[in-house]
Amino acid sequence: MADLTGKVTIVVGASSGMGEATARTYAAAGAKVVLAARSGDKLAVLAEELGENALSCATDARDAEAATVLVEQTMAVFGRVDILVYVTGTNIPDRALQVLTEETWEMMLGTNLTGAFHCTKAALPVMREQSTGLIIYVSSGCVQKPDASGVSYQATKHGMVGLAHGTFQEEKENGVRTCVIFPGLTDTPLVLKRPVPTPPEVVAQALMPQDVADACLFVAALPTRAYVPELVLLPAGLS
Repeated sequence: MADLTGKVTIVVGASSGMGEATARTYAAAGAKVVLAARSGDKLAVLAEELGENALSCATDARDAEAATVLVEQTMAVFGRVDILVYVTGTNIPDRALQVLTEETWEMMLGTNLTGAFHCTKAALPVMREQSTGLIIYVSSGCVQKPDASGVSYQATKHGMVGLAHGTFQEEKENGVRTCVIFPGLTDTPLVLKRPVPTPPEVVAQALMPQDVADACLFVAALPTRAYVPELVLLPAGLS
């Protein structure tokens, strides 16, 4: 396994799915892991399981102040931030333009994109001071292949790409790297929010959260001289 010993990582969206798998994988690789999500109870259970190198921080990333507090708590306990993974995200059953509302659009924007911006802004001053840092954004395979996931989901997942690449161009001289990972269909709770249930035989061919976690570990374990702008990860049987 890749070695992340001594690295301090923040995983936003660590309460379930890809985020939980990534947090577990980073911890197993020796990293100190800060677990962030809105579900504080789930985070506390996971932190207790992972042990002394895990810190639970209930965080609503849609709130800029909450993102700042997340980084401040990380610094207070572990003293640095080497890796930030923004893997939280959501979708809604009422996703078609005909039924999408201002409220649901703003909710999607806040969770999938604005939260990533807030966490990026909060972590960057620390990474600049360290002259090193990596931010991984987990987007979606719908960016490469438009689908019926809804305009709010697709727009926000496309927006993450601009956030990632723009951040790298502005911060690369400060030692900050970014990566966008584009997973295809993955067997996570998000699949249950589809307006039409995905057939079991299709879900059986989907990626597993661990596959995405392994991709996050691969990128995180590379030396700082290596830059992976984008990584596409698709289920072989559905490609």
